[in-house]
Amino acid sequence: MLAALLLTVAVFTAVLLIGNALREILTLLASAHVSPLLIAKAVLYLIPFVWVFALPMGMLTATLLVFGRFSADQELTAARASGVSLVSLVMPVLLLSLFCSSLSAWFNLDLGPRCRVAYLGLIQEVKQDLVNAQLPAGRFIKDFKGYIFFVEKNDAGQLKNVMIYVVENETNVDTTIRAPRGEIRADRANQQLVLDLYDAQTISLGAHGNNVVLGTIAHYPFILSLTNGSSSVSKPNVNDMTFLQLRQELHDLENLHVPPGTNSPAALKAQLAALRRQQQDFTEPVRVAMNREVAFSFACFGFTLVGIPLGIRVHRRETNIGIALALMLVVVYYAFIMLGQSLSSRPEFYPHLILWVPNFLFQAFGAVLLWRANKGI
Repeated sequence: MLAALLLTVAVFTAVLLIGNALREILTLLASAHVSPLLIAKAVLYLIPFVWVFALPMGMLTATLLVFGRFSADQELTAARASGVSLVSLVMPVLLLSLFCSSLSAWFNLDLGPRCRVAYLGLIQEVKQDLVNAQLPAGRFIKDFKGYIFFVEKNDAGQLKNVMIYVVENETNVDTTIRAPRGEIRADRANQQLVLDLYDAQTISLGAHGNNVVLGTIAHYPFILSLTNGSSSVSKPNVNDMTFLQLRQELHDLENLHVPPGTNSPAALKAQLAALRRQQQDFTEPVRVAMNREVAFSFACFGFTLVGIPLGIRVHRRETNIGIALALMLVVVYYAFIMLGQSLSSRPEFYPHLILWVPNFLFQAFGAVLLWRANKGI
């Protein structure tokens, strides 16, 4: 069971890491300005966050594979003939699932969110340092709101054929600035990026849709802010907070004080009722995130309870049957998680309680199936 668990967790970790790496990390690796060591650091930050999902999925798959093979090889029949009950036989596996649940709780409540925030911060720093150092050649840069940059060649800060598109409403190009050459330098003291464009030509869209050349400027300094007007560190997203951070966030939201007005008692009562509903709207996403982290920590135990009797009933030697069945159960479990998260803005449906439904279903269903399997039913 331990060997199968280590193997399945490693496989799911690799699959989930590839899904994240293809979206962000490999894009940065394609740039010559990002070192492989920095990419390795980003991957290490992602691993604990990925284990939040890989550990329960690996536990379920390992249970189905091991007990499917156990039943197919008639070892269960031999154990019963020797006077060993199924419950006593699987007790070490159940204890292992409880240990994995406690490990999963650590990943869910603390380590995973912290590593996720550190990973996002590292990716943001890499992107900012990449822009600070130089604009990558041959790519459209959209890191600055309202502008799109394109540089044909960048040789250690010496730019060739620079194009800047001034965008309105995020879709319409209003003005185009073209320069055959330029230089880029970072003003770190003022948190600015300075583009010195030479022989720059400004082209604007005319009233009748034709291009109008506004003029040519011998030296055109183009200054961009790297801070977007704020240098403070923002709080992480609710879904990326640890359990203690979520509890503090919930406490702060619940203790918001609105001074009462001078209305009549009936109007004041209606105002307080409206404020309570509004407070629920604010706090419910935090409650959903808190309950998701705690409820998902018990997934390993529920998956093991279901996986043992289902693996015995399937009793197939083929690995693909166990993996397919595991994926189906994971989809069912995550459907409730996604449903609860999608209703986080509708407190009247109690979405934070919906997150506990798959645990109760899997554990109750697994306990019944295990009892029936122990009786040979």
